[in-house]
Parts: sequence; C-alpha cells; structure tokens
Amino acid sequence: MLQIERSLDVIASYVWGIPLLVLLFGTHLFLTFRLGFIQKHIFKAIKLSFTKQKEGQGEISHFGALVTALAATIGTGNIVGVSTAVAAGGPGAVLWMWLTGVFGIATKYAEAVLAVKYRVVRHDGTVAGGPMYALERGLGLKWLAVIFAILTAVAAFGIGNMVQANSIAVMFQKSFGISPWISGSVMTVITAVVILGGIKSIARVCEILVPFMAIFYILGCIVFFVIRHDTLLHSVEHIFTSAFTGQAAIGGFLGAGMKEAVRYGIARGLFSNESGLGSAPIVAAAAQTKDPVRQALVSSTGTFWDTVVVCAMTGIVVVNSGEWMNGLKGAELTHAAFGQIHSFGPVLLTVGLLTFVFSTILGWSYYGEKAIEYLLTPAAVMPYRILWVIAVMIGSISTIQSVWSFADIANGLMAIPNLVALILLNSVIVSETRRYFGKK
Repeated sequence: MLQIERSLDVIASYVWGIPLLVLLFGTHLFLTFRLGFIQKHIFKAIKLSFTKQKEGQGEISHFGALVTALAATIGTGNIVGVSTAVAAGGPGAVLWMWLTGVFGIATKYAEAVLAVKYRVVRHDGTVAGGPMYALERGLGLKWLAVIFAILTAVAAFGIGNMVQANSIAVMFQKSFGISPWISGSVMTVITAVVILGGIKSIARVCEILVPFMAIFYILGCIVFFVIRHDTLLHSVEHIFTSAFTGQAAIGGFLGAGMKEAVRYGIARGLFSNESGLGSAPIVAAAAQTKDPVRQALVSSTGTFWDTVVVCAMTGIVVVNSGEWMNGLKGAELTHAAFGQIHSFGPVLLTVGLLTFVFSTILGWSYYGEKAIEYLLTPAAVMPYRILWVIAVMIGSISTIQSVWSFADIANGLMAIPNLVALILLNSVIVSETRRYFGKK
C-alpha cells in the first residue's frame, strides 16, 4: 500500500505539474482577452446573483445554482491549501493565487455559457448539462465527453466525498475527542437527508449554509485584521514585493524564489477555485434561465468569492502571523496562524473547516450524479446517491491517503477535455456574449 501511495503521489505531481498549470492559466488569459476583459462586469454579475425569480427552464434559481457551485468549490483549499502555498512558495504565492482568481473569472464565465447553451431539458422538466454535453452537442466528440464523465465520477467520490468526510472526522477527534464512528454516523444521516431529495433539496440547504459560512469566515478574518492592524499593511506589502523577488531564508523557513511563488500560488489557486476543471458548469446548467450569458455572469462570481475574497483573506492572516517562517506546513501552519488569537481563532477555524468541508460533500454529490446519469441513465441516479451516503461513512473511519491522491489525479485530468471544449468553442462564447451585451 505504501508503494501504491508513493506511485500515486508521483503521478499526481506530474498531472498537476507545469504543463497543466500553463494550460489552465493560459486559458484564463486567452479567454480574458478574447472576451474583452469580461471581469469588468463583476459587480453587475454580483447584483444578478441575488435575484431568485424564475426566468426560463431549469430546476433551481440563479442564486441556488451559484451557492451550490460555491458549496463544492469553497473547501479545505481555501484554508489549508492557502497555507500550503505560503509554506512552499513564500508570501508572494498569495498574490499569484489571487491573480488566478481575477483571470479565472473569465474561464468560469465561459464554462457556464457553454453549459446552458448545450444543456438538455427533458419532458419532466429536469435538466442536464456541463462539459460532457458541450463536447458531444457542440463538437461531436462523444468519446471525449465519456472520458470527462468517468473522471468526474471518480474524482467526486474521492475529493468530493471520502477525503472531506475524513477531514471532519479527524478534526472532531483531535479537537473534542469524538470517535470517528460517532461523527461519521451523524454526518452520514445529515448527508442522506439532504442529497436524497435531489438538486432542489441540495440548493435549499446551500442557500442557507453557504452565505452563513462565508459571512462568518469573512467577518472572522476582519476581526483578525483589526486585532493585528499594526502589522497588516506591512504584511500586504510583503506579499506584493516577494511575489516578484522571492523570499530570503529566515529562521526555520528555507526561503523561496519567485519561481516557487508563481508555481505554488497558481497551483493552489487553480485547485481552490476550480476554474477550468469543468465542475461548476454542471450545476450552472440547472439554473432557471433562458439566456446563457445571464447565468454565466452569475456563475463567474463564484471564482470572485472563492479566491479573490476568501483565499486572499486567509493568505493575509497566514502571512501576518509570521508562523510560516518557523518551518510549519499545511494544517499545522493554519492552526498556528489562527491560534494566535487564542479565544477566537480556533473557533473561527473549526467552524470554517466544518461548514466548508460539509458543503463540499453536498456540492460534489450533484456533479457525480450528473456524470453517472450521462454515462448510464437517469435511473442510475438514486443508487448513486445511496452509494454516496455510504461512502461518507467509509471516509469518516478510514485512512485514505491513496484515495486522495487518486482523486487528485482524476480531478486534474478533468480539466483537459473541458479546456478542449472552451478553446474550440471560444467563437460560440464570444458570439453569445456580443449578442447579450449588444442587445443591452
């Protein structure tokens, strides 16, 4: 098993290596300029995202689609992933992570345009869409669509389910001494109640959970900034300067050059906001809309909230703490940084991780079931949901490093078919955009 884990780790490092990072970030830049910097409409998009009126065929509101996508996207990557980037790439990694969010808005927008345009609306009112339908209906590449769906189903069970459940169980055991069997059982029951009701049930829960967890975490970070206001500006300045000069060795910190800052900042940013991976457009297709661009604008705000806001705040907290200079990494660095505010920091971190991780289980369940529905039939969805609930319990009580690595590989490979669709259908995306804004 140890040899298998090492082999999977090596493969995962190759999958998430320089070629994929260049392809993803390059697509962000290409679509940003091809769409005339669509990011300039972000505040209009935020305003649209809070409208809930039904405006066309679909199963859930604009807002419901957005918060479900955010539920899947905002997870451990926004807290622990940021610390990992800082530990490996220095404070400058925070700026590069932030830039992936700024430019990734264009890619998230483009994904949603194709998802709504090529979605399938069945006679019973249910909707199916995402990269697999864009590949099949837009490009005629059924075989590539099948590959994407298989990778999505595999990644969902790993990164969207078992490793998330395991994170919660481990956190409760370490923090409160609660057995994984107990926390896993409770989590399994709650998950079953929510996801067995389908996308409408998931969206209803996410409409309450996601705003709460985001507002609670953001306000908590602001409290941290106020308490540490005397060093805040210096930390922000340090992030910007070290992004282009690197970070010299200090104390237990070995030091990171500009190359490391760029590499780890972009890698963790892309992994966090999922722009280009093809996951979020699956739920964007379920929105009640008659215009692909309108929903795409709403969908693009997901990357804004995930990386431009939440990841940036976490990064500033971690850099401001100074704990990254002591050689700490990942979760240890996160705990040390937030632990500096003794009474409040641990509470913020615990509630943040709990809500972020559980919401990911809900959001990814929909991605996985839509992939299975595409590969088989709608009748396969209910058995898949039951397996999903069982997997939550298995993940809670298991040691699953190999599952994490395998899911990491599938998650990265998902991006390739999706990027093929985005690049080859970029003229369709541009045409839809010009039509919408020309009409306005």
